[in-house]
Amino acid sequence: MEREQWTHKREYILAMAGNMVGLGNVWRFPYLCYKNGGGVFLLPYCVLALLSGVPLFLMENALGQFTQEGTITCWKKLCPLLEGVGYAIMVIRTYSTIYLVILAYSLFYLLSSFASVLPWTTCSNDWNTDGCVELTTPNMTSQHYAEFGVNSTSKAPNNSAVMEFWERRVLSMSGGIEELGSVQWELCACLLACWLACYFCIWKGVKSTGKVVYVTAVFPYVMLAILLVRGLTLPGAWQGVVYYLRPDFTRLTRLQVWIEAGTQVFYSYGVAAGTINTLGSYNKKNNNCYKDSLWLCALNSATSFVAGFAVFSILGFMAHQQGVTMDNVVESGPGLAFIAFPQAVAMMPVPQLWAVCFFIMLIMLGLDSLFGGLETIASSVIDLFPGQMRQPWRREMFLAVFCLVSFLLQILLVTEGGIYVFQLLDYYGCNGACLLCVALAECVAVGWAFGADRMCDAIKDMSGQRPCLLFKFCWRYITPLLCLASFIHYAVQNEPLTSNRGHQFPGWSYGLGWVMAFSSVLMMPVWAILNICRTKGSLRERLCILCRPVEGATGITPQDYSAGLPFQTEMKS
Repeated sequence: MEREQWTHKREYILAMAGNMVGLGNVWRFPYLCYKNGGGVFLLPYCVLALLSGVPLFLMENALGQFTQEGTITCWKKLCPLLEGVGYAIMVIRTYSTIYLVILAYSLFYLLSSFASVLPWTTCSNDWNTDGCVELTTPNMTSQHYAEFGVNSTSKAPNNSAVMEFWERRVLSMSGGIEELGSVQWELCACLLACWLACYFCIWKGVKSTGKVVYVTAVFPYVMLAILLVRGLTLPGAWQGVVYYLRPDFTRLTRLQVWIEAGTQVFYSYGVAAGTINTLGSYNKKNNNCYKDSLWLCALNSATSFVAGFAVFSILGFMAHQQGVTMDNVVESGPGLAFIAFPQAVAMMPVPQLWAVCFFIMLIMLGLDSLFGGLETIASSVIDLFPGQMRQPWRREMFLAVFCLVSFLLQILLVTEGGIYVFQLLDYYGCNGACLLCVALAECVAVGWAFGADRMCDAIKDMSGQRPCLLFKFCWRYITPLLCLASFIHYAVQNEPLTSNRGHQFPGWSYGLGWVMAFSSVLMMPVWAILNICRTKGSLRERLCILCRPVEGATGITPQDYSAGLPFQTEMKS
């Protein structure tokens, strides 16, 4: 069977946009903007997007289309010495499936939003404590909040109704990772539903994915537009917008601001994660990947910026209702999605409607990114073993087994101590430093081994446009140096993982975390050593052979190289 291709180009655009525009655009970028100088944060963000995000995105997208291969075989055939890059990405992608539990939380909240009274607004439920405080009643004045000890310099107490719903109803949090406790079966059912949704989105390959993205990629924009219009019409909304964009130029002198901007670019653009390469590999060879990449990167950054208006207008309304400053309502990550925003929508008229809109948007945003990761894993295995895996129903069976095993393992994440397991996997297994190592290796493979000039030639042959000279310099010098500097900063500034409430993890968990972190990065030197040992000749001859593409795999012939050393013959699976 031949390798699949997109039926229509718009399916590819929607799939790529859905993969790029994810939860981080809604719950992380606006917070970083506010935290790091408001509108001033856009300067380091745009600079680093131009010097690292866009070049890496274009490189991975073009390589996928050029080689027509998945993540592992793409790097295996382009630069056999760095074949381990593909395996490192596979390990990281496997760890990243833990984010399906975020969709399970969102689904749990969505189902709870259909109640006549939102369950996180009252203290009369079985899970509430005697000290529970209701802080989400519509039309409540600042005097009412003062009665509960909430003022302009203090956040809502930990025993608020919305906090107790999150910690005691959804998570049933235990005291630590040592106390896993029992399985939360309702949350487990939500997790199973999310895995089934992901499976049926991609089980038939791009034929099914191409149809699903018409909903999963477009619907979040509809919901975001609705929430934006509603948010900007609420009292106090513009207070939030001012906090979002108020410039503080002194922040530009702080290294941490630039590091966080670069980190956001990596996560937001989805580089060094294999999905860009995979989705691009289903394009026709003559697709204009250069123009597509530039427009998709612009769309991603614009979405992040606009999402900030929707989020901060609603947080501004929340601060206005409570009579507190913005500092006391601004959250990032799960704190925004499952505490701050549910509390805010409960203060609006018809709160169920806005809660449903918000959580459907979260589910759709996460679903696109997650089934893109599953497609990366599936296509890599199929391209690695094409003779066996391209037989009828082999893909479906492989995905069924992978999803079933992953679901069974992730039952740990829906136990009473599951949130601590999630934090451990998120902090170490999906560490940003691992992605930086992968990105650095990719730049070395393309910029130096394959050659930046040849990469530009390949893009011109496919798209009819030669990339800007800046991209060539980025692939060879600027992007790898930025990745290296960021990695050093990560290593120097690394701090032990603690929970949101300051809970210290036991010593053995840190050891397990570092094993997970190194399990991906070590794939690169391990495969490099293995390939060196399997290649004949002196060490210099072996390195020269392994730094060249497999003959015929990329359209580059031996005559394109001046040295007389032989090409690496295509390695059998």
